[in-house]
Amino acid sequence: MTPDFSSLLALVPGDAEIVQPLIALGIALLLHLAATAAARVVAPRLREKAAILSEALAGRLRAMLRYGLSALFIGFATALWPVDTAPHLVLGIALGLSVALLAAHGLRALAIPVWAVAPLALLLFVTTLSGTNGGLTPVGTMLDAIGIGLGKRRVTLLGLITMAAICVALFAMVRLANRLIGGSIARADGFDPTQKLLAQKLAAIAVVIAAFFIGVDLLGIDLTAFAVFSGALGLAVGFGLQKTFGNLIAGIILLMDRSIKPGDVIVVGDSFGWVNKIGVRAVSVITRDGKEHLIPNENLMTQEVENWSYSDRNVRVRITLGVGFDSDLPLAQQLMLRAAQESHRVLDMPSPTVRLTGFGENRVEHEILVWISDPEEGVGNVRSDVLNRLWLLFRDNGITIPYPQRVIHAIREDASLAQ
Repeated sequence: MTPDFSSLLALVPGDAEIVQPLIALGIALLLHLAATAAARVVAPRLREKAAILSEALAGRLRAMLRYGLSALFIGFATALWPVDTAPHLVLGIALGLSVALLAAHGLRALAIPVWAVAPLALLLFVTTLSGTNGGLTPVGTMLDAIGIGLGKRRVTLLGLITMAAICVALFAMVRLANRLIGGSIARADGFDPTQKLLAQKLAAIAVVIAAFFIGVDLLGIDLTAFAVFSGALGLAVGFGLQKTFGNLIAGIILLMDRSIKPGDVIVVGDSFGWVNKIGVRAVSVITRDGKEHLIPNENLMTQEVENWSYSDRNVRVRITLGVGFDSDLPLAQQLMLRAAQESHRVLDMPSPTVRLTGFGENRVEHEILVWISDPEEGVGNVRSDVLNRLWLLFRDNGITIPYPQRVIHAIREDASLAQ
């Protein structure tokens, strides 16, 4: 039973039409301050025990707690205040503002655009205010009266607003569910990064499908009426999005067989770099130049791919060079080995080796073989480091690096023969 505050309000000195709304406004402000203080205490503890929720809300947890508690406290005060009075209207406005700001912070935390957040927040404010002052029936009747006829159906403003609100709410729920599920999978033990990524992709697809059917049910769409049309549309979409679905299936297969994983160093055609992420449509490969190549998943299934870190991250680098025929070959080979061993990225095991590969036109050909374990850092800089060290060692020890020479012999004809 709702208490009757009429006798208490009558005891307040001054003009009741001015003083009582001010009292209601003061009560709303005090309740909001109490909610702010409570949120300041509760938010840190909630972040510790529900870190995934805090991350999903992108740092807006305290603001949502503040306006959520404010709506709760002011809602109790509104329910206990006499209806059809000015103070009740003031509390209703405060309650509507709290609900609208709660929704706005929640939607913005999920990266919903401002152009979609503002109308929905305004709609919640009007709905809350109407619900606390006379009910929603008059507002609903007014919105439903505004509409146009399209064939056998009538499209009303109420239906459009309801449809837009449901779409935005479902979109926000999909994003929140994906963030919560993705964060839970990322924190799960016993899965490698590839398995976690696959689980996140499959969960995201399942969430979207579930949201679609929930939206169809909430909007009251009769799918049987679109049976023929959906069949033709599905056939057209199947042909038009054949590549898209092919890339989607190829991406799932890549994640399942783990032939390519985030962090692998791969070569596809002219693209060389490390795999940043495997998306629904393409694989992101970042090169040493900082360029990000988006390679369709289907290409990785049909083309030849070099995976430098498929089963082992160790990669062998070949460095070719030559020395003069008059050089001390044992000393030169010893210096080559020393330069390789002193390079900071070259592994001790397997150890570097030096091979004599042949006798060239004007030099003795050699090959230095070194192993590295971080191919994503590049291989050209390893060659450069070893050759720079070797240049100094050769210069200090008198080892020459020949360069091509050509000798031109002039042919002179006998003067007598010329006559």
